[in-house]
Amino acid sequence: MEVIFKVEEGSAGPANLGGRCSMPPLKAFIDDTTIICSKEDETRRMLTRLDDLMSWCRMEFKSKKSRSLSIRRGKVDEATTFTVAEQQIPTVSQEPVKSLGR
Repeated sequence: MEVIFKVEEGSAGPANLGGRCSMPPLKAFIDDTTIICSKEDETRRMLTRLDDLMSWCRMEFKSKKSRSLSIRRGKVDEATTFTVAEQQIPTVSQEPVKSLGR
């Protein structure tokens, strides 16, 4: 997975978090991946590219286990939705994140 993420990480610049703060667009830990982008189209492009790379490796993302969160001007944007593997990723408001079965 690290090789796939390194390939994709170079296609998008760091996410601008405001002020002088920026962050790499991809973060991964064990089997969890976080995509952080400043623009919606960058996020869509990165998801499409990662989905293509995963299908090339004969692997797939499970959109039901994924969550999305879009923030615009400091507020949660429920209208923005993302897809992976031709399935919509539920928002955090629709299906909250479970941690350790809770």
